Amino acid sequence: MLYYTLVFLVVALIAGALGFGGIAGASAGIAKILFFIFIVLFLLSLASRLFRRA
Repeated sequence: MLYYTLVFLVVALIAGALGFGGIAGASAGIAKILFFIFIVLFLLSLASRLFRRA
């Protein structure tokens, strides 16, 4: 999932540099959403690992 976040981020950066505002905004939005989903899943994984050891 982090891979897709980076792909959408790169697409947003390239589209923004070329002047495609709508595509850049949409790609940046998707990258932001995927990044936050990745962070939440990562934190849940860490929490479950801590509770298993206890």
